[in-house]
Formats: sequence, C-alpha cells, structure tokens
Amino acid sequence: MLSKKASVDSHGEESSYFMGLQEYEKNPYDPVHNPSGIIQLGLAENQLSMELLESWLEKNSDVTGFKEDGGSIFKELALFQDYHGLPTFKKELAEFMEEIRGKRVRMDPNKVVLTAGSTSANETLMFCLADAGDVFLIPTPYYPGYDRDLKWRTGVEIVPIQCTSSNYFRITKFALEEAYKQAQKQNLNVKGILITNPSNPLGTTMSKEEIDIVINFCMTKLIHIVSDEIFSATVFSSPKFVSILEALPERNLQDSIAMNLVHVVYSLSKDLGLSGFRVGMIYSNNKMVISAATKMSSFGLISSQTQHLISNILGDKKFMKYYMKENARRLKKRHEMLVSKLKRIGIRCLRSNAGLFCWVNMRHLLSCDTFEAEFELWNKILCNIKLNISPGSSCHCSEPGWFRICFANVSEEMLQVSMQRMKVFVETVIGDQIRHRNMQISFSRKPLVTKWAFGLSSFDHQLDR
Repeated sequence: MLSKKASVDSHGEESSYFMGLQEYEKNPYDPVHNPSGIIQLGLAENQLSMELLESWLEKNSDVTGFKEDGGSIFKELALFQDYHGLPTFKKELAEFMEEIRGKRVRMDPNKVVLTAGSTSANETLMFCLADAGDVFLIPTPYYPGYDRDLKWRTGVEIVPIQCTSSNYFRITKFALEEAYKQAQKQNLNVKGILITNPSNPLGTTMSKEEIDIVINFCMTKLIHIVSDEIFSATVFSSPKFVSILEALPERNLQDSIAMNLVHVVYSLSKDLGLSGFRVGMIYSNNKMVISAATKMSSFGLISSQTQHLISNILGDKKFMKYYMKENARRLKKRHEMLVSKLKRIGIRCLRSNAGLFCWVNMRHLLSCDTFEAEFELWNKILCNIKLNISPGSSCHCSEPGWFRICFANVSEEMLQVSMQRMKVFVETVIGDQIRHRNMQISFSRKPLVTKWAFGLSSFDHQLDR
C-alpha cells in the first residue's frame, strides 16, 4: 500500500549512533529525579554559551516583539516570503562567514542559498550534483548522519576514503586513489568528494596540505568538492581553520573551472548552538547550482521570523565579536577538562583543536581487536554505566576501539558524574583483564609478562596531554 521509500528501512536509524540517542530518550539523566539515568555524551550540541544569547534577547525585546522604529513588523514577517530569503539576513550571514575566516575571503550574499539546517543543505547539493546511483567519496571516520542525509532520498551512494591512526586520520593521495579505484571496480560514477572541516568526529582542522591534495585530486578527475564547514567557528586552539574558499585564491584558481566545482555547507547549529532554529546555507560560485538549489529550498525554508531574529543578532557586531571569543574560551576549557579527566583514568584522545567532542582511544579496553568487541564495549557503557557515546564503527572508522565523546551539551557537574562512572567502569574492565590473564597463567603454568598499552606507541605523541 505504501511507496518503496516508506516501506523499506533505509533511513539509517539502525546505526548504533541513532540507537544510543533513542535509548537516552527513554531514560534521560536528571540529578534529582533520575540520578541513575543515561547521560547524553553522544550529541554534538553547544550549550556552553547559551546564556549569552539569552542575555542579548532580554536586552533587545523589540526584536523578539517584531518591532522596528517603534512600529510593528509582525504582519510583514507573517505574510508570504519567496524562497530567496530576506536580503538583510543573507547579507549578515555572509559577513559572519567572512569574520570566521578572518576576512580573508569575500562572501557574496547572492551566492548564498538558505536551507533548513545543514542536513537540508547537504541533501540539496546531492540532488544538484549527482543522480541516483552516483557516488561521493568521504574520508573516514565521518558523521553517521551522512548515511541518512546524503543517501536516503537522493539514492546517492557513499564510498569511504579509508584514513587510519597511522597518520592521525589525515587524508592522503593514496587513500583517495584507492577509494576512487574501488568505486570504478563497482562500475560506480564518482561525482565528488565531501569533506568536513573541522572534522566531525575527529575535532581537527584540515591542513593546507590536505586541502591541496583534495583540490588536486578533484581537478584531475573533474569532480565536485563539497566542504561541510559547520564547525568552522568552534576552533579553540592552533592551527587555525582554513576554508577551502581561502585555498582556491591562494593557488590562483579563482578564475578556473575549480570555482564551479567547489561548494560550501554551513549552519548556525554548532557555532551558535541554534540547532533548533534550523538555519543552514549553501555557498557556491556555480550559477546553475545556486539556481537549482534556490528552487529546491522551497521544500525546506527558514521562517521569516527566524531570519529577522538572527539577522539582528549577527548584525550586532560588538556582541558577536565578544560571543565568538568567549565561546572559544569556554570550549577550550571544557575540552581540556574532558581530556585531562580521561587521561587520569587511563584513556587518551586524538589531539584536537575544534568541535564539540573528542575522538577517544579505548582499544585497550576491548576483549579482542574486532568491531564485535567494540559493539560489546559500547553496549556495556550504555547499559551498565548509562553513558551514551558514539562507537567508531557508527562513524565508519576502519579500526575498532575508537569512540566520540561530546562535551559541550552537558553541564560541568554532569561531566563530573560521567567521568566518575567511567572511572569505575575502566577499573572493573582492567581488573577483569588481569584476573583473566592470571587464570591463563595458572592454567598453563607458564610465565607470562602482562603488558598493557594505551594505544599504538607510534601514536602516543599525537595524543592530548
């Protein structure tokens, strides 16, 4: 009776990433009413600076009351608006993106397409750039939601670019070529590469060398580059964020075909913590993409009221300058808190400088070096100590034992409780490992030297201190 799309479970919610979110909804932690509930460490949401925005709203009641110059503009905002968006909002959004990039890039408001969040932006670009059955290459590990956002309704396929801990999960020319060859062996038409910069889940910014590798590869193959830069203002430590829009002029490619093949996705969901407002955008120099994407945006518009409110917040340059500086300071402090607490209990993280999460190495806690063992460990953490974190397999990581832990969506007190639970858990796991080894020694009656490492020795110097 229903369509194939509605009848077949291809949405991607069977992933452990989504399973963890669902389990949290059934039993959320509350320090008073449900202290034994699940603590949400799997949601990349920025709540650290929310009161700064709330304070701004209290001081600017005319904006929330839809008043301007003493008169009401409610009717003007409530009536029909076309899908191009409010010109003032697009102007302020373009200027904000320039500010994030240190004003090293000029952003044209006419090249901005407004979308209901980055989810809509990424899907719209897939509809514009590829047909069902075509392929986009994506470096691993990558955001689990891409399996839904890019594929479910569009029919576009994903082929992973396998990145590993041996070079700290950096993109290489070899990995790009291998992914491209894999797609060709399956007779799949590669239409482009999607990168996330800063990376989700790694929390790292891409180097200029990596960006150059991607640009060179795509220019050779004449395929598109989609750069999801949704975390671009969450950078709290060096090195700085380098947008792909900066890399093109630096290589004198601003007048080449490359400009028509590069497209940027952005949203205010992470940098300002406004995920519920659904404010996203596409930026492209390709006139045909802008035209098609603008028409498609009519299926996922940002309300005029939201555009009016956000344009006023972004337009307050003094406030925004303070907000961005203070937000970065808070993110850095919270990041350092999580890293140091994990290290004290024997868990290390990939050294990172951006994002709302840490990429955590728990390979030493696995019963064996398999993804089945990773799922078993994740399930124990979720069910036994009630912490929802994201296993690396949900991010298509090629190595078992890595996890993403978010730190900006919980209070400091909740993070303290989380780490205390994790401490008890790790002590239990290590104790069980030691007892198991002692039993093996006793059984075999042979000497056995116990050796326990926190991860690959060659990797240690890149782990957070």
